[in-house]
Amino acid sequence: MAHTLDDLASQAQAEVREPTPAAPGVDREAVESRKEQKESPLYQGRVWVYPKAVSGTFRRVKWAALIVLLGLYWGLPWVRWDRGPGAPDQALMIDMAGRRAYFFGIEIWPQEVYFLTGILILAAFGLFLATSLFGRLWCGFACPQTVWTDLFMWVERRIEGDRAARVRLDKQPWSAAKLRKKAAKHGLWVLIALATGGAWILYFGNAPDVLTGVFTGNAGFTAYFFIGLFTFTTYLLAGGAREQVCTYMCPWPRIQGALFDQDTLAVTYERWRGEPRGPAKKGQSFDGRGDCIDCKQCVAVCPTGIDIRDGLQLECIGCALCVDACNDVMARIGRPRNLITYDSARNIELRERGHAPRTRIVRPRTLIYVALLALVGSVMLAGLMTRSATDLTIQRDRSALFVTLSDGGVRNTYTVKIHNKTNYPQLYTLHVDGLPRSAEAWVVGRSPEPLDQMLLAADPDTVAEYTLLVAVPREDLAGASTDLAFAVTSEFGETARHATVFRGPEP
Repeated sequence: MAHTLDDLASQAQAEVREPTPAAPGVDREAVESRKEQKESPLYQGRVWVYPKAVSGTFRRVKWAALIVLLGLYWGLPWVRWDRGPGAPDQALMIDMAGRRAYFFGIEIWPQEVYFLTGILILAAFGLFLATSLFGRLWCGFACPQTVWTDLFMWVERRIEGDRAARVRLDKQPWSAAKLRKKAAKHGLWVLIALATGGAWILYFGNAPDVLTGVFTGNAGFTAYFFIGLFTFTTYLLAGGAREQVCTYMCPWPRIQGALFDQDTLAVTYERWRGEPRGPAKKGQSFDGRGDCIDCKQCVAVCPTGIDIRDGLQLECIGCALCVDACNDVMARIGRPRNLITYDSARNIELRERGHAPRTRIVRPRTLIYVALLALVGSVMLAGLMTRSATDLTIQRDRSALFVTLSDGGVRNTYTVKIHNKTNYPQLYTLHVDGLPRSAEAWVVGRSPEPLDQMLLAADPDTVAEYTLLVAVPREDLAGASTDLAFAVTSEFGETARHATVFRGPEP
């Protein structure tokens, strides 16, 4: 009789739980080993990493990067930049209400969002270039996850002690002393996370006003929402998730493999020099063995808990703290430094063969990235240098293609929008090319004026909007559609143009 899927599944589970007895001559140890493998969980739980403190060149570089980057993040909202009367004086600000962004002397309007696209493209190519040259330099030294995690771990060490002390503390039963340390650590983490979220919103308004509004309770719901959101995510990612973000959440480790080559500098282990590894006693000769004494200090200091001696791995963020730890051990046992080093795979092979290493910075992929950076940068620079302080938009009324007047003339209606990007009020002269001399035009609320003498005012840093009526005698129209070109000229001589059409009846 045929078995159902449920019967087959039940039978398979019973076989896993109770394997058939081993026949004579069968290796019982192998059977038990297979049984243990079948009973082991499919997914391993998280193994908490307790990085050990280390000192050295790369650790000092990481501290310098942390101080500079956090200083910029918390300090830039307070930098002032004079843009003239009535304009925001904050150097970096995204004005959501005013719908524009300020970056020192550059002001970006919503219709210029392509500049943001260019910045993102430049950042991507810059990251590609840095990775092809220096490996995961961004991940190890400049990534926000790395910077804030380093800060959180520094607080943790100051309160709970170094690696061994933290391991012992976590294994101890709860007590008043343990509760005090944990509460102090998490309290400081929350304060740092709160300062992180609080600083973020300062970029979206005048920093002193925003901060005053937050502390007096007068800020809007959006401000408090984003403070809470960034406080929670900073506390969770830097305090709890840590290396899990780099290993599982971030896509960059999966992408970097396509950017590495034999000449990419990365954290590597000189296997030819370190193997065979093993413990060494004081005064023991290193003849016939490797320099690695298997002290596992490189593993103890790793923020992701990996063993760099196993080769380049997805979890390695390239922080090079293992280089500092190994160099310290090599100095103690009197062996050459840089058993673990920041170098390329090609140089490792050259050293193994007894040849002098050489670093190739200029190679096809780096040239391509530099060329792309130069191209995108040049386009953006040209756009910034040639951008006009005046923009013109003409919207033709579509609710009625045209209106026939009592004298037989034809009238079209246009909405004229003048973008004054300066910090000064301006008068613009309107010109319309393509109309016959008999045409008349007037702004709603004003008398008809000659088209070459019509003045339109625009307040500073605003969009002035006018409704313009244009009438043409029917006999002067050449067809159902006449091409027009509107133009406005500012007091400084800048001209903006916009093409449109004048509609009329069929001839």
